[in-house]
Amino acid sequence: MTFITQRLNPGHFFRWHAEIFLQTTLIILYNQNTVMKISKITTLLSVAIFLCAGHYAEAQKKWSLEFHPGIDFATKKLGDADLKTGFGFEGTLNYNFLPHLEAYAGWSWNKFASGNSFMGSSLDFEETGYCLGLQYSHPIEETRINYVFRGGAVYNHIETEDSDGKIINDTGHGWGWQVGGGIAIPFGGRWTFTPEIRYRSLSRDITVGFIKTPVDLNYISVGAGLSISF
Repeated sequence: MTFITQRLNPGHFFRWHAEIFLQTTLIILYNQNTVMKISKITTLLSVAIFLCAGHYAEAQKKWSLEFHPGIDFATKKLGDADLKTGFGFEGTLNYNFLPHLEAYAGWSWNKFASGNSFMGSSLDFEETGYCLGLQYSHPIEETRINYVFRGGAVYNHIETEDSDGKIINDTGHGWGWQVGGGIAIPFGGRWTFTPEIRYRSLSRDITVGFIKTPVDLNYISVGAGLSISF
């Protein structure tokens, strides 16, 4: 009974409640301060992440991959060989380092059939190798369509194949050049369709036995590229 009386002593009771109230108030103030700090930090982090994400997305748009198939028309004989209409493709990785200027690098393959030539009959000539250069693009007036011009170097070789697909000669790689122009039509946010005409020139030597024959592979290619930016 004495214990209960002491526990219910008015002085102790009010002092106990005052201590509880003070401790609770301090905890609430501390928590509010902590919440405010956390809120401020979260806000700053959100803004930073948003800015970084925007910068990252913008930076990502500087890159693109392009696949460009085409039909090829030789403008002269390869040695004494009349080349039939050929076909091929080019794949490039592009980097937009200035508002209207891109650098590109990639690989290409083009094939021409022929009838009779100094190497025999029913032969195919395949040009394969690497390409690199610059591409300039600019909007046409107020539209989203751009005109594009490109020019650069190729480092290719010419392989000769017989009717069975066996390689009977390889010129080895050498330098040539190419130029082109067309229009770029964007669609779907990240995609671009680019009809284009290109001209390519490559000079190599074809050696048969002890006889070396200089040849020039010059042709116009009409095609269209499809690229995606990322």
